[in-house]
Amino acid sequence: MLEKVRQQLVVNAANIFRVPAKLMPAKLQSFTLLEGLKLVFKEALEDGDFEFLEGKWLKVSVMDMDLSWFISCEDGQLLVSTEEKDHQVSFSGSLNDLVLIAGRKEDPDTLFFQRRLSIEGDTELGLEVKNLMDSVDLDALPKAVKTALEQLATFVSKGVQSSASVTTSVRETENAY
Repeated sequence: MLEKVRQQLVVNAANIFRVPAKLMPAKLQSFTLLEGLKLVFKEALEDGDFEFLEGKWLKVSVMDMDLSWFISCEDGQLLVSTEEKDHQVSFSGSLNDLVLIAGRKEDPDTLFFQRRLSIEGDTELGLEVKNLMDSVDLDALPKAVKTALEQLATFVSKGVQSSASVTTSVRETENAY
């Protein structure tokens, strides 16, 4: 029973969170994302690892929620906006897939080749962004943040797996007839 609830929550997460996310003021969205990025990429920011993004914009889209953010760097400081920007590269995927990437339950390359993660635009810039994401040391995050991210990613991973096994079982049953 609990597995079924998990599966339904994971499958419908984007639908559940789409309206509340859309109702959140743009400034609050940008501020929340910026603070989260500063926390996750604290070390990289201190080391100047975002230099490659100076004067350039990265678009990150959660496709099934119809949400996009634009991220850049200016004088070593991250910038986040919800306003459309002339971006050089874009990353887009589903909410669940982006959670799995953040929690290290899925590899971005695997999702890219499965066409579940889209990277468009400046290939070199996209590769630098992906490498920076891969370099994040989850152990450097505050324990509560690391634990919450790991638990969320595990929850989503198990929900996606049970959803996939149900879909496979339905297809096998249909093919039997």
